[in-house]
Amino acid sequence: MEDIERDKVRWGVEQALLTALGYRTAGEEATEEAVADGARGLGPLTEVPPERARRDLFEALVGEAPVSERALAELARAARWPLPDTVLAIALPTPGEAPHLAPVFGDTLIGAVGDELCLLIPDPDADTFPDTLADPAAATEPDPDRDPAAEPATARGALEAALRGRTASVGHVVPLNDAASSVRWARRLLAMTHARSGPEARILFVDDHLSTLLLLQDESLVRALAARWLKPLSGLTPRQSERLQMTLLAWLEGGGAPEAAKALKVHPQTVRYRLRQIEKLFGPGLRDPRIRFELEMALRGRRLMAQMDRIRRHYSRVVTRRGRVAPTGLRPVGGMAREARVNGL
Repeated sequence: MEDIERDKVRWGVEQALLTALGYRTAGEEATEEAVADGARGLGPLTEVPPERARRDLFEALVGEAPVSERALAELARAARWPLPDTVLAIALPTPGEAPHLAPVFGDTLIGAVGDELCLLIPDPDADTFPDTLADPAAATEPDPDRDPAAEPATARGALEAALRGRTASVGHVVPLNDAASSVRWARRLLAMTHARSGPEARILFVDDHLSTLLLLQDESLVRALAARWLKPLSGLTPRQSERLQMTLLAWLEGGGAPEAAKALKVHPQTVRYRLRQIEKLFGPGLRDPRIRFELEMALRGRRLMAQMDRIRRHYSRVVTRRGRVAPTGLRPVGGMAREARVNGL
């Protein structure tokens, strides 16, 4: 060790760790000159080992700093990753699963964002996905009894099949230059659930929760919206206020007392009685479509904020009880992932 330069030792250790963690193939060894230059940040991009170029390309695509098309093209060539027109992100609460899933999705970029690992998948269209995506087990062991006709025919079905048994958040399809947006909203959606595995695992799609994510992109504004439009309820007891909020939201969503009663599993007459109370509190404004829209946003926002608060309390209890961060779906920004990026992982 004393006869080897420090940078070469560090780079060699990084290569061994990346191989053990599944980020590179054992046979993809860089030349001694490329290793030395890469460790010092020297040399053209073509000399950077592909696995390192892939990490750099991921960070270039999802980072805040603008990157020129030429630089992206050079990184893509070094990474052996043809630049697609569109991509989507997959956020996983358990970082160790990403390397195992990457071969299933074909040509995939993996990178650290916050304290999570995310996948970037090119061209997420059913016709362009690899054949193994419909059945992850087929990536390593072909099934002679496999029926292609029974495989998912859509990109969404293929993703659900590949992620079955895991909690994961699938971002929306975006142009390549907007990859950071897919990563950001996939992680935001993941933070709204608890990480589970097996039968309780959930696969979340940003496309199914666009209005929810839109409401929660600024929690301070959500609170301000609720405070303004739900002020007439402030003089009630917490139980009365909650009951009337649930009734008003069910009425706004359903369009009538019978529909609200069915959603709340109460008698329609009970809903009508509560609606009379609500009308006394809010006045004739309930007949204004714009006010009804604002009220529905305020009520939905308050409900979502309550859900987020419950997740945060659960997260705090888990951390306090176990004395460490558990994969509940909510994580502080920075920490381990930032340290890992500094060290080139």
